[in-house]
Amino acid sequence: MHRLRGQWADELPDLDTEPMAILGRAYRLSNLVRPSIEATFASFGLDRGEFDVIATLRRSGAPYKLTPTELYTSLMISSGGLTHRLDRLQKSGLILRERSAIDGRSMVVGLTDEGIRLAEAAFRADMGSEASYLTDLNAQERHDLAALLRKLLGSLERRDKP
Repeated sequence: MHRLRGQWADELPDLDTEPMAILGRAYRLSNLVRPSIEATFASFGLDRGEFDVIATLRRSGAPYKLTPTELYTSLMISSGGLTHRLDRLQKSGLILRERSAIDGRSMVVGLTDEGIRLAEAAFRADMGSEASYLTDLNAQERHDLAALLRKLLGSLERRDKP
């Protein structure tokens, strides 16, 4: 990134390329770790979208059930995109769709015992893999980096809200 910034400084000396130093690195970081994360999920027979669904259900706490609206809002995807994922997960025996006990007109999506087991195992493996990328940072550096990224992400999310 330093070399790229230097090249741009030579060509456009009036332009501040600091955003490239931050956001360009974040983009590159994401591209470097994505294949490993996806391979981890694939080793459990899941793609990233499927993992996101079962992980969202698992972290919601017992009884590991949410409405489709709660799911697609949490995952920030369309209802159509969620339906496709739910179809695949149900065929795999990882989720069940059933009528809500509270409102019989609506549906809830819940994890099966196998879905709970798989969500936990895949998440543990993913966290182990991701932790291996952070070994060159000490605890304080990891804490500071997380805080700065949280601050930046929060400001961007607030900016994007209508």
